[in-house]
Amino acid sequence: MPFHLDDLALFARIAALGSLSAAARERDIQVSQVTRALTRLEAACGARLMHRSTHGLSLTDEGDTLLAHGQNMLNTAEVLGAELQLRQGQPSGWVRVGVSASVAEAVIAPSLPGLYALYPQLHIDIVVDDRLADMARDGIDIAIRTGDVHSDHLVARTIGHASRTLYASPAYLARHGTPQTPDELTQHHLIGNSKAPSMNLWQRQDTKAPWAVKGQSLTDNSAVMLTLVRHGVGMARLFDIVARPWVQTGELVPLLRESFDVNDIPVYAVMLSERHRLPKIRACVDYWAGCLSGMDSNTKLNGSTAPKPSPAA
Repeated sequence: MPFHLDDLALFARIAALGSLSAAARERDIQVSQVTRALTRLEAACGARLMHRSTHGLSLTDEGDTLLAHGQNMLNTAEVLGAELQLRQGQPSGWVRVGVSASVAEAVIAPSLPGLYALYPQLHIDIVVDDRLADMARDGIDIAIRTGDVHSDHLVARTIGHASRTLYASPAYLARHGTPQTPDELTQHHLIGNSKAPSMNLWQRQDTKAPWAVKGQSLTDNSAVMLTLVRHGVGMARLFDIVARPWVQTGELVPLLRESFDVNDIPVYAVMLSERHRLPKIRACVDYWAGCLSGMDSNTKLNGSTAPKPSPAA
């Protein structure tokens, strides 16, 4: 059955994306090239691999069989290539990382100079999304996320911890005053999360029941929430690792830290089970674990207003 692995890889992406044109856009090639690759595979297999209809594409039984075995072949080929490259030098190739906008800005982006200094043959593609994407469909190698991950197809490694604190801008506090107790927050403008209701449950230290925050402003984007706080729209609970750079510059002020639960929340690197051992992925995960460990230790020693050592140094 003579066929090229590149055609097989393209077939896997067509199946994941459900569209020839989407696979073409992802590779920045013409749709006709994708069609020819699919035609070559079908000729090699001697069977139709996909049904085409007005509702999109669906795999035939033969297509399902090819995808299952083909994915194993592609994974084996990638692991083999990566191991050979590692023996010859260092981890190399593209790593696609799914991460929230605020963590991308506060953690991933500042870390890249140091990562590239260690592994100059790595390339990082940052996909910004606050939600855990379909990693196989979207081609995500590593997703940086908080909260539990439950899937037989995913491997989640704890790479750090994060706590949340209430923050406001000096301009907001100048206009509305600085609350001295949690009860005073009912008189303030609060910012909530429109997509994750659990993030709007603030656990007070003086009561067992969480306080359900009804924000005057809502957003489903962590970076937008940070921007709203920085511009004095209101107060919000933010991850300390995200807020720290703005605390250093005096643009954010931590509030009532002792009044709310500040237990650490695990930060996970989530990977597809068949890819997490790739050297390029292991190198990135190990590096970011070191970065977050340094940031976490600094917070515990000095509080949320402490200066942050650069992980790239």
